[in-house]
Amino acid sequence: MSILLAILLNSVLPIFMLIALGFALSKKFSLDSNTLTKINFYLFTPAFAAVYIYTTEITADHSLVFLLVAALLILNYSIGFLLSRLLRLKRQTAKTFQNSLMFFNSGNIGVSLIILVFSNPPFIIEGATPYLETALSVQVMVMIFMTLSTNTLGIINSGGEGITLKTGALYVLKMPVVYAVACAFLLKLLPLDFTTTPFWPVLTNVRNGLVGFALVTLGVQLAKSHLNFKFIAPYIAVFCRLIVSPAAAFLLIKIFGFSGVMAQTILIASCAPAAVNTALLAVEYKSDADFAVQTVTLSTLLSAVTMTVVVYLSMVLFR
Repeated sequence: MSILLAILLNSVLPIFMLIALGFALSKKFSLDSNTLTKINFYLFTPAFAAVYIYTTEITADHSLVFLLVAALLILNYSIGFLLSRLLRLKRQTAKTFQNSLMFFNSGNIGVSLIILVFSNPPFIIEGATPYLETALSVQVMVMIFMTLSTNTLGIINSGGEGITLKTGALYVLKMPVVYAVACAFLLKLLPLDFTTTPFWPVLTNVRNGLVGFALVTLGVQLAKSHLNFKFIAPYIAVFCRLIVSPAAAFLLIKIFGFSGVMAQTILIASCAPAAVNTALLAVEYKSDADFAVQTVTLSTLLSAVTMTVVVYLSMVLFR
């Protein structure tokens, strides 16, 4: 019980305190969530990804992370497809149901959770955080995959008129994180220590601001939500996102042969709540926006409990 309480207080509660701060600020000042989202999307996320790609040794295991997350996405889609049929959901609601299972919050909450988990006991050794770099390198892979898939497959599945794989690929080419990652890989090949240039302090300072800014932004987005608790389908979607998805991830981790910190990170990443972008897609492409907002909000609130448990299980299952 003391370990669970420590995880809750040190790793999970700070996340929700920052979300609550954003929520309160939005209610007080009516902040523009679209502007905050754009700052996060065009500035903080690319800088974060670039710094960790450049400073981390990328191995074959990191490529396998991509494959595992892709397999998890397919599993979640299959579960969502079958359940939406069983529940006899309308077409647009079914699409939103599937998206809420496939796409999880790997940025705002996922990155923040990984940083807090691996910056606290028992992952601190003599005041240092030797596992944090490995954990974040895995989380960056997960975040990049989720960003790309949400803005391609998510748009296509939402039923955007005229959206195909080709137009989805064009959306990808408009994402700054793609160019940030590509530049980071190219810089790794050059006989130059980029960390000694004047650009590096700028990138690292922006990188360091991601967690607080992203969570406050999430709080602002949630403050704009309007809940309707009458329908059962969102609760089923939330159960699948927070419980079934980590169980599926555990099986895939065993199949792919991951262990240690990489396995822990993947399992923790898989328990994140539904991505806010699923609600934004539902609004943009006229899917069931109310369903999406309710699923995002409920899964975010309830994840305070489930993330605590999954973090604990990751320590037990993958020591």
